[in-house]
Amino acid sequence: MTVRRSAAALAATATVLCVAAAPAAVAAPSPSPSPSVALPSGLYGTKDPTYDGVWRQSLAFASQRAVGVSPADEAVDWLIGQQCDSGAFPAYRPDPTVRCDAKTMVDTNATAAAVQALHEVRGHEKLVQHGASWLKSVQNKDGGWGYTAGSPSDANSTSIVIGALARAGEKLDDVTNSEGRTPYDALLTFAIPCGGKDGGAFAYQPDKAGNLVANGDATAAAVLGSLGKGLVVGNNAAVKDPACTGGDDLKPEQAAQNGAYYLAGALKKTGHLDSPPMPGAEDSAPQPDFGNTADAVVALSAAGHKDKAAASVKWLEENSADWAKENGPAAYAQLVMAAHATGTDVHDFGGADLVAQLNATGPAPSTDKKPTASATEEEKKDSGDGDGIGGVWWFVGIGLAVGAGAGFLISGRRKNQQL
Repeated sequence: MTVRRSAAALAATATVLCVAAAPAAVAAPSPSPSPSVALPSGLYGTKDPTYDGVWRQSLAFASQRAVGVSPADEAVDWLIGQQCDSGAFPAYRPDPTVRCDAKTMVDTNATAAAVQALHEVRGHEKLVQHGASWLKSVQNKDGGWGYTAGSPSDANSTSIVIGALARAGEKLDDVTNSEGRTPYDALLTFAIPCGGKDGGAFAYQPDKAGNLVANGDATAAAVLGSLGKGLVVGNNAAVKDPACTGGDDLKPEQAAQNGAYYLAGALKKTGHLDSPPMPGAEDSAPQPDFGNTADAVVALSAAGHKDKAAASVKWLEENSADWAKENGPAAYAQLVMAAHATGTDVHDFGGADLVAQLNATGPAPSTDKKPTASATEEEKKDSGDGDGIGGVWWFVGIGLAVGAGAGFLISGRRKNQQL
């Protein structure tokens, strides 16, 4: 995801949203140049947080808690201070003492990520529920969500919101709008039918002609979303090989397995996903996409196919160090999540201690006590191992349009279309 929304991508998205009110895909932001003003002491990372401050802070918290680390109080306080009275979060607001108003650009991706992070930190459930309530209040008529309230639904935003609502304890089938549509009704409209070379994949959104184009970032996000999963998933045992199920009336878990089938095939040749070339770039050759590859690893493990991600984990161990160092906390968080989801040693990931590297990007953690995260009702339902809403056999979660290839924003965490 790229880093799950690249700051550049987010910046571009912001520009697009301001000019055309159109959302961008969720991609992990690649941090932008260092800011010219002093950053809050509780914030993770040293790059400009304008487009990804809340996002990178939230990913850092979620991944830390997954491996037994508790963030510093000042870091948690900073994230809490970003929440508006409505319950929504913006990408970043430099002065939290100034109340949010109509000009404050809040978004679903930052809010969904923060909801999950605060849930994992514990002790802030009122804030979690407030954020979840805002997310439900801006659900689109098709049942999904776009990057900003009221913008057209996309697979990435819908998926990360699903994850946030699940972690907040919502029964997803009960999250309906005035039309009676659920989040899954919207998400499955982005699924590409089996049969063609991209069968099983998800599109970010239909293109201008109404066609669905396979997108690796959207597919990884949608696999998690279709399973009602959040950003962090556990280490599930591998089951039978993924397969693509056809039909006009797919269940969410079947669509998730179809997405896993596509991702396994996309990773099989090189072990990684690629990002499309930047518009106008002289070199048109695709470049490895570290963030989306990490997200695909998490998705495959959640679906019960971590064996299909083994080569990708090895590739990340051998090649991701420079990318993570450049992109900072969100990148380290994505790698921690990928390692955690596959049972890989987070303290010896290609010789690197990912947890120590992530911790070093923010205030010193307060404790390293093992977290006691509890599964939501949605996650427990019909789960064979307590880690999925339909059982591990089927899969057991900005860019504002900025930079067609810069990627760090959810979603995507948030993105460019890619095969």
